[in-house]
Amino acid sequence: MNEPETSMKTACGSPVSESAGSAPAIEVRNLSRWFPGVHAVRDISFTVEPGQVIGFVGANGAGKTTTMRILATLDHPSSGEAFVCGHNVVTHPAEVRRCIGWMPDHYGTYGHMTVLEYLDFFARALGFGGEERIERIAEVMEFTDLTGLADRLIDALSKGMGQRLCLGRALLHDPEVLILDEPAAGLDPKARVELKHLIRLLAQEGKTVLISSHILSELGEMCDSLLFINQGRVIHHGSAESLRRGNSAASLIEVQITGSVAKLSAWATLSPHVTFREATKSGGRIEIDSVEPAVIASVLRRMIDDGIAVTDFHLQERKLEDAFIEILGEIEASGSPFVS
Repeated sequence: MNEPETSMKTACGSPVSESAGSAPAIEVRNLSRWFPGVHAVRDISFTVEPGQVIGFVGANGAGKTTTMRILATLDHPSSGEAFVCGHNVVTHPAEVRRCIGWMPDHYGTYGHMTVLEYLDFFARALGFGGEERIERIAEVMEFTDLTGLADRLIDALSKGMGQRLCLGRALLHDPEVLILDEPAAGLDPKARVELKHLIRLLAQEGKTVLISSHILSELGEMCDSLLFINQGRVIHHGSAESLRRGNSAASLIEVQITGSVAKLSAWATLSPHVTFREATKSGGRIEIDSVEPAVIASVLRRMIDDGIAVTDFHLQERKLEDAFIEILGEIEASGSPFVS
């Protein structure tokens, strides 16, 4: 995909309204939704500030899509409240719809309709007319790299192209908040990279993005924080960095060296803050009794000054998938629906 030459400010209309900062972009208060025999969402609460990118994580059936559909005014909560840009999703749905761009996990297509005709149809439905409609469609197509596919039939698009088209539809009215339900599902690696690039551009322009996905490693790269949901309950809301580090007050460092591993082990034994944990093929793992960057940097500096020939020195972190599984294990062990 060719990188867009313009930012979102010119690619999808006007810049994000400064008034969006007066209220949370998304606010959910004690939200529940139940269906006959199914309690899909159970008394959840969370807040997303303007300009944040939040990863919404959970297994199939955890309550992600139900929550997103309520925020998109496509479903009503059984109890509790939800607000988008300060507007109640139940009492002021029209105002909410002006604020959001909704990208479902599956979008409807129309037989014998081209990419351009599809975007033109939705632009007209949104009230755009004349030159403004033509310009807006052109801007969105440029941003999503669809200009060269204007005459391509929708049914002939690849999965990745179709997802870019669905995102383009969601951007037509330049919403402040984007709600993206599993946008990377079923995409090949190249298409995932392209989609991730577009989301990064949107974030750089101050859009608020709530995005659900099972690909936790990619969410960790894109998102300011991650919101874990399980069996309809929020079980974690925090940064990817805090999840990778866990609750440990120490840092596990992978060190690669040239020379004797025994020398590294002996050095660690005599060094403050450092414990030698295990040897590896080309070095070893050491534990530093701090997570402070300054302390970790000082250990590396001493190591080099003391003649250890270091070729690689990096922090070992938990995978986000492992962190999610660990949180679920803590819940199961405690018998509580929440992690303390």
